[in-house]
Amino acid sequence: MRDDFLWVEKYRPKTIDECILPEPTKKTFNDFLKSGQIPNMLLHGTAGIGKTTVAMALCEQLGCNYIKINGSDEGRQLDTVRNKIKNFASTVSLYHDAKHKVVIIDEADNTTSDVQLALRANIEAFYGNCRFIFTCNYKNKLIEPLHSRCAVVDFSIPGKEKKLLAGTFFDRLRFILEEEGVQYDPKVLPQIILKFFPDWRRTLNECQRYAVGGVIDSGILSSLSDVRFNELTQALKTKQYTTVKKWVSSNLDNEPSHIFRSIYDNLYQCLEPRTIPQAVLIIGKYQYQSAFVADQEINLLAALTEMMVECEFK
Repeated sequence: MRDDFLWVEKYRPKTIDECILPEPTKKTFNDFLKSGQIPNMLLHGTAGIGKTTVAMALCEQLGCNYIKINGSDEGRQLDTVRNKIKNFASTVSLYHDAKHKVVIIDEADNTTSDVQLALRANIEAFYGNCRFIFTCNYKNKLIEPLHSRCAVVDFSIPGKEKKLLAGTFFDRLRFILEEEGVQYDPKVLPQIILKFFPDWRRTLNECQRYAVGGVIDSGILSSLSDVRFNELTQALKTKQYTTVKKWVSSNLDNEPSHIFRSIYDNLYQCLEPRTIPQAVLIIGKYQYQSAFVADQEINLLAALTEMMVECEFK
């Protein structure tokens, strides 16, 4: 599939100024551009918020020779670090004006501990010639020695800036739809954005999927709302643990707080009234834990398993 078919690639921002970021975060990266150098960095935040886009934009604007390694795939293989990364980092940059090369480790929180230890060694060994940028959803899954060797940048969005950034993305989404010749209802777009906020990638992917019909209208809202929860409810009711586990895996790109809130909103439709209080206690407990657990998938699956065992479904 060509990159220019996917809207997330076709319209990926090419500069830091084009990225939709809180002003303090954008200033941090613009300061790096002014200095002409990139430090080793750890970029962490929720899925689809722009971490990889920022890393690539920095490299492009500074004219750095860079490679991107997917931590969920080849980044889990120690040989990748020993061979591909080492060979790239140890050679002189092809761009004479560039001050260093850059290795982007995408989804670094999915790399294994032995790979992370090897990366720590490479950061020190090739510091004079190469920088490393790690992107992750959960920074606590990276070993502390990587934290201490990187400038850590939090991509979370302060409450006071959420409305402003959502508005900026609304304008960007309108531009994309008009460029693609897709008709849309301006009143529907804010609801789509708020549903997936701040996951810009998910928002754009869902709009592209629905735009195949040529129109973005209120029909997309019903298409996005209850389908996944209908599947989950049925699996919980019939105690199909494997199906519940698959549901969790396929929905992990959503913000945990959004998932728990959505489950809560669906309680009254799928649970017997007398067991709703128990479900609320379960959701509250695991939603609180999601703020600091090491593995969000295990935490969410544990919450749903407890609901499956303790609650009575209609």
